[in-house]
Order: sequence, then C-alpha cells, then structure tokens
Amino acid sequence: MILVLDNNSLFSIMNPKSVSAYLFSSIRAEFIAPEFIKSELKKYRELCLFKSKLSEHEFEIRQKEIEESIEFFEESKYEEFFKTAKASISDPDDVDFLALALLTNSAIWSNDPHLKEQSLVPVFTTSDILDKLLNGEL
Repeated sequence: MILVLDNNSLFSIMNPKSVSAYLFSSIRAEFIAPEFIKSELKKYRELCLFKSKLSEHEFEIRQKEIEESIEFFEESKYEEFFKTAKASISDPDDVDFLALALLTNSAIWSNDPHLKEQSLVPVFTTSDILDKLLNGEL
C-alpha cells in the first residue's frame, strides 16, 4: 500500500509517543508526500516541538529519520491532476494531496474530513489505519 501523508499526519508522526508514530513504524506501506510538506513542518516546528516534548536535537534527528522514510514529490510531477483534484474537493489546501494520490494511484492518510468528500481515492484516518493493522490487513 502507498499512503500520501498530509501535513497533520506528518506532524503527528513527529511525536514519537503518538499512535501515528507507532503506525508509521509498524505498518507495511510506502509513504509519499508533496515536497512542500517539509516547509510546512518548518513553519509549525515550534508547535511540533512543544507537543512532542522533544529537545531541538532529538527533533532534528527524528525529522531526518522520518524524512528518509518518505518519498517527496515536486509539484511538477502531479500538477496534471490539479484540475481533477480541485473539482473533487472543497478545501483548496487539500488539492496537492489528492493530486499526488491520483498520480500514484494511492490512498491518503488524513484526519481531514474534507478529503473524505471525494470518491476518487481512499482516505484513511489514523483510526482506520489502526483498525486495519489490528485486523491483520496491514
């Protein structure tokens, strides 16, 4: 299974004590994300540091480890799917995630209800992924 990570999924994974971090390290999946998600993580770094309770050094190490496990895509790779993605969801902030999922024929890991409005690709919440793991589906 290939999973597109959205911002909040990545932010949650940064907290090593979160359910998302456990799932990220436990499930058999390929993780991908738009390249710009790195700048979003930088933008919200202080909040992620606060929530994770990691030191700056620990956070940097964790970020490097996580980013090594994710394949990042430049916008130019999936921009041909923007029109379809824009027409399928109401939140313009989610277009990149849907367009990347369409390019790669993958699912999206997101707790954003707007992404569930569309029917082009599967969207799994953290709870959905946990259920799949517990049921032996991942």
